[in-house]
Amino acid sequence: MTGASSLAAPVVAQVTAIEASLLAFVVLTALATALARDVLAAVIVFGAYSLGMAALYTFYRAPDVALTEAAISAGVTTVLLLLTLAKTTRIDHDAVFESVNLPAVGAVGVLFGGLLLTMGDIPAVGSPEAPVWSNPDVSQWYLSESYAQTGVENTVMAVLAAFRGFDTFGEAVVVLAGGIAALIVLHREVFA
Repeated sequence: MTGASSLAAPVVAQVTAIEASLLAFVVLTALATALARDVLAAVIVFGAYSLGMAALYTFYRAPDVALTEAAISAGVTTVLLLLTLAKTTRIDHDAVFESVNLPAVGAVGVLFGGLLLTMGDIPAVGSPEAPVWSNPDVSQWYLSESYAQTGVENTVMAVLAAFRGFDTFGEAVVVLAGGIAALIVLHREVFA
């Protein structure tokens, strides 16, 4: 087999035990975050949800997205929310879960059901029907020419830093601006 045809070999679409566990964990922590009425509990469970999403992205072979999810959502966002709670008064509730808004739960259930119906149309990881494989000439060009064009050995980094450089730069500027704004707010609160 040639390199291109071996890359396009079909992959059987099966949900593994790890994938099912991660999906169940993500769904349960998302529900617990949405239903929790105690703010501290919601922040902690949201951090667990973000870590679950990072693990799921890693399982789906998207390490750059997983690192971003772990660093920004599970790390920075959770720390900022906990600092906000530490600087404000916390209302103690007798019950963690109060009455549930049934129309909102129904709307979320309909949306979740619609999303589950579309899951069957998503091709398996590595499947030849996946959009990335629909034009193998482009994929092969990146794999074979990225080092010659950029001098970067890792193809993913070459695409992010060189071929998508402006997009990556824009994302970095947004993250930097958010970090600076958070530091300014925290500095004012600490020294006020």
